[in-house]
Amino acid sequence: MNKYIITTQRLGLRNWTLSDINPMTEISADPEVMRYFPFTRNKEQTTSFIQKMQELFDEKKYCYFAVDILETQEFIGFIGLCYQDYEVEFAPFVDIGWRLKPSVWGKGYAPEGAAACLKYGFEIIGLEKIYAVATKNNLPSIRVMEKIDMRREKEFIHPYMKDNEKLRWCVLYSLEK
Repeated sequence: MNKYIITTQRLGLRNWTLSDINPMTEISADPEVMRYFPFTRNKEQTTSFIQKMQELFDEKKYCYFAVDILETQEFIGFIGLCYQDYEVEFAPFVDIGWRLKPSVWGKGYAPEGAAACLKYGFEIIGLEKIYAVATKNNLPSIRVMEKIDMRREKEFIHPYMKDNEKLRWCVLYSLEK
C-alpha cells in the first residue's frame, strides 16, 4: 500500500508516524526556521503537534502532512492544510502552511507541495476556499503564497501575537476553488 496521500514530481506527503518526532523536533527547535514565530518548539510540544495532526487527519482527511523527498525518502518537514479556529473575523478556516528544514530551502519544495495540497483540498476534500497566514515580515512564505496564485486579502493583528511587536501584524492570503 502506498503510504503517501499526495505525491508530486519530487515529494511524498503522508500522515505522521512516531519516527517523525525527532527530526521534526530538530526543525521546530531551530531558531532560524522559527524566526517568524514567537518561540521554538521542544520535543514535548512537537509530539503534541504531531498527535494533533494525526487526529485532524483521522477526522477531516487533511492535516499539515509529513513530507519526504521521494527519491531519497528523506523527511524534510511539513506542508499541508489545517483547520483553524482562533479569534479572527474570518474563522473558522482552513489554512495552508509549511515548515521545512533549512537544507532544502530554495529548491521549490514548498510551492510544489503547497500547490498539490491546494488541489487536494479543492478536489478531494471539497473545500471552497483555502487561506494562508504569515507574519508581515515573513517574505519567504509570502513569496510561496504568491507562487501558488493566492491573493492578498488584508493585514490583521494575530490574536496569539498581539503583544509581540515584531510578529503581531500578519497578512491573510486566500484562494477560492
